[in-house]
Amino acid sequence: MSATVGMSAQPDPKQTLTGLIAAELAQPVAQAARDMAEAVRCRHGSAAIAVLFYGSCLRQPETQLAESLLDFYVLVDDYKAAYDRPWLAIANRLLPPNVFYLEIPFGADKLRTKYAVISLEQFRRGTGAAAANVSLWARFSQPARLIWSRDPAIAAAVAEACTEAVLTMLGAIRPQQPGTEDPESLWVAAFQATYRAELRPEGSDRARHIYESDRTRYEAVTPQALQALRQREGQGRNARHSWESRRRIGKLLNIARLLKAAFTFDGGLDYILWKLKRHSGVSIEVTDWQRRHPLLSAPFLAWRLYRRGAFR
Repeated sequence: MSATVGMSAQPDPKQTLTGLIAAELAQPVAQAARDMAEAVRCRHGSAAIAVLFYGSCLRQPETQLAESLLDFYVLVDDYKAAYDRPWLAIANRLLPPNVFYLEIPFGADKLRTKYAVISLEQFRRGTGAAAANVSLWARFSQPARLIWSRDPAIAAAVAEACTEAVLTMLGAIRPQQPGTEDPESLWVAAFQATYRAELRPEGSDRARHIYESDRTRYEAVTPQALQALRQREGQGRNARHSWESRRRIGKLLNIARLLKAAFTFDGGLDYILWKLKRHSGVSIEVTDWQRRHPLLSAPFLAWRLYRRGAFR
């Protein structure tokens, strides 16, 4: 008789991890986030297949969201169908994602978002171990919420991609933390390493704050992720990118995206003025013509802001 008769099969750690991530993605969010998710979804019509909410606003009470900038990713299945301007579809495919700014009313307040658009195909590639650029897997290894998806198959694909982001994040940092299985040590080191691979000034305190904000979550996913990574080591599926190459690639792509945003960041002028008002208390009115021609109107608006004390 086989020695395994009567023994229950061991659960697959990757499947267990995917279940944890899927349950996390399905958690409810505040009405403000739901309203904004619907607004950004509608901007891209039938091409939209999912809306993800992520970032520090996940941890904020709804009463503070009107003073914050909400972060979303809109996943689409067809760039051409997502836009009424063909060059935006080309820019999105060549250098994803495209980034936009939007304001909507919410009671007596306004809600604001800076959201990104990317195809599900490119989202999957960007969260996988073969992606040298840290941008997507660093963000979506962290908690997120799937506010809307077209159907259950899309929701499952998003959960799988976010699971891969966790595995990519921990798989990338393990060589720098040999023998370490402590969640705090791994995740804080990973956040610090990804900050250095982008144009982001956050220091060690920020990395630790992110971990502490969701400590229970990271403690839950880490053992399953490490088990899944050990299985992959036997299958030859480790990533082959060094952190030095990640830093070079990440910073070059960040610069390229900033340059692209000068042409594709719809609503960027309103976003900049809102940021200035938050930091200085100074606000000015702008015309529709100035919104359509931000580069031409920039010197005049900058002078008005300077005269009012927005910056020195």
